[in-house]
Amino acid sequence: MTLAPPESVDVVVIGGGVVGCSTAFHLAEAGQSVLLVEKSAIASGSSSKAAGGVRACFSDPLNVAIGKRSLELLADIGTRPGGEIDLHRVGYLFLCTTPEQIQEFGVAVEVHNSLGVRSSMISADQAHRLSPLANVDDVIGACWSPDDGVCTPEAVVQAYASGARREGATLLTNTEFVGAEVRDGQIHSVDVQSSNGVARVRTTNVVIAAGAWSMSVGAALGIDLPVVPVRREIIVTGAIPGVDPTVVSRSPMTIDAASTFYFHGEGRGVLAGFSDPSVEPGFDLTRDPSYLEKLIEHAAHRAPALIEAEVVGGWAGYYEVSPDHDGIVGRSDEVMGLLYATGFSGHGFLQGPAIGELLRDLILGRDPEFDLTPLSAARFGQGRRRDERHLV
Repeated sequence: MTLAPPESVDVVVIGGGVVGCSTAFHLAEAGQSVLLVEKSAIASGSSSKAAGGVRACFSDPLNVAIGKRSLELLADIGTRPGGEIDLHRVGYLFLCTTPEQIQEFGVAVEVHNSLGVRSSMISADQAHRLSPLANVDDVIGACWSPDDGVCTPEAVVQAYASGARREGATLLTNTEFVGAEVRDGQIHSVDVQSSNGVARVRTTNVVIAAGAWSMSVGAALGIDLPVVPVRREIIVTGAIPGVDPTVVSRSPMTIDAASTFYFHGEGRGVLAGFSDPSVEPGFDLTRDPSYLEKLIEHAAHRAPALIEAEVVGGWAGYYEVSPDHDGIVGRSDEVMGLLYATGFSGHGFLQGPAIGELLRDLILGRDPEFDLTPLSAARFGQGRRRDERHLV
């Protein structure tokens, strides 16, 4: 039987992915009483279906700064909150095939280095030495970020969840947010439903961190969060015939900038995927048989050795996609005590650690390390759009 929720808490967090669990941990560590509700299991949604890449190599300065802070937190996760996440700083390598891409990534490299993030433009030959599986015949240069890397998504979420519990937070699974009492523009309580029935929890702060389900949760709380679910698929291979597995494991996260096809070492083989632009938004995780055919086409061009490997696993998960493909983070202007963090469009996992820290500061009345105004949901009604160019 599901545990009963507390009668009152300082903060209710809706969603048990990396953003929700990081937020719960940072708040509980700061002395706040926290209830996190997850309608399924911790790490059962988009977070655990991520490719595992963690990076600061974005085009937008705010995303660079958030990514950099998340990497710092991930590097320290063994001691705070504690846990093994299999973090490997193998780097990120974006392969460029046009002069326009070279110019765009060259500008980004200047942004990276101005913010203390190491990156550089390198030649095709240098890129091939770093990523021997990559075919660079048509590559004219690459963006190399050596401090980025990969880790195990579910382990990150579980580390924050366990840390939140140790700090006194209550995390309830199979428990769904079903409504709230908002009076005079202020949250007073939320209703949550489990096998025990519906319970009311008094609170004055709610954080929406529900990933692909954030739009419906936001609507119930009186805020428009324009987020839609889009299916993304990943495959995992066994060992690649004729290729030393240690070469694969040391290779960076390698991304074809034109197609978004990417791969990195996973076990004795690789994890690979790409963002298929033909996928329509919607809640449907049915694996598309044509996806593998398209992925093989990309692999045959960019990493031909991969097509000789056996596909041993794979999965589908959701990106929660915003209109401008960037995160929606901030405090509601309409409802006092309501905060949100969603719409990351594929980079929520890697930004989640820092986002939890920033939401903690907003709730405690502190000035966050970074100005989050550009990520506000209000931007869509004001005709402002973000311009993050380096999406995967």
